[in-house]
Amino acid sequence: MAVAADAGRRRRGGKGRLIGALASTASVFVVWAVAALIADSRLLPTPWRVFDLMITAIVSGDLVFHLTATLGRVIAAFTAAMLIGSAIGLAMGRSRVVNSALDVWLVLLLNIPALVVIILAYVWFGLNETAAICAVALNKLPNVIVTIREGARALDPDLDQMARAFKLNWRKRLFEVVLPQLQPYIAAAARSGLSLVWKIVLVVELLGRSNGIGFQLNLYFQLFDVASILAYALSFILVMLSIEIFILQPIESRANRWRIQTR
Repeated sequence: MAVAADAGRRRRGGKGRLIGALASTASVFVVWAVAALIADSRLLPTPWRVFDLMITAIVSGDLVFHLTATLGRVIAAFTAAMLIGSAIGLAMGRSRVVNSALDVWLVLLLNIPALVVIILAYVWFGLNETAAICAVALNKLPNVIVTIREGARALDPDLDQMARAFKLNWRKRLFEVVLPQLQPYIAAAARSGLSLVWKIVLVVELLGRSNGIGFQLNLYFQLFDVASILAYALSFILVMLSIEIFILQPIESRANRWRIQTR
């Protein structure tokens, strides 16, 4: 009975969140439509004008081409930053020597402006795909390191001692003891990281790539075409929101399920 009641509460809570999200989304478009009717149409086009341009761009294939290019860069930079940042963060959290050796580098990366990293990457390595992805990954890297380092410092020492007592090898210790405890921190780093990565990718494309959503935004900015700017920007935002809602949020909820069960 308790399990059924709990399942019912979760379903009602899920429906409530869905209704709230839909109402919030509808309010955004209502405010947008009213503001567009009041303002100059060249400065703020109506939602239906923007959606009409989106459909036209999808049918022509332009939007799909540029969106695919941008998503490829987002995935590559995000994956590289998560893998490298998780390894460094775990090492810094588990070893005082490694933390002392890399702490200054971490502070430097946290405080250097993203634009400076992007410009230097293009100057040093050229206007190519490798430089673009490395610049984005490097801007995301310190945030992942900080989050995972704090998670590594919060690991249960009793579980670590148990793993030593049973003489588990490094592989089993990593995948059966360490990573399960780090799941909430990895999920948090992934969610915050994705929102940062896709914004920086647009800047990278605007400055030095010949395709992608950022390139199109730069093109339409020069033409002062606000409707097309909103069409391309909104399409990419919708895709990233879908990834956030349907992929990352469920992963984070699963990673934090043990917290709810122990209350």
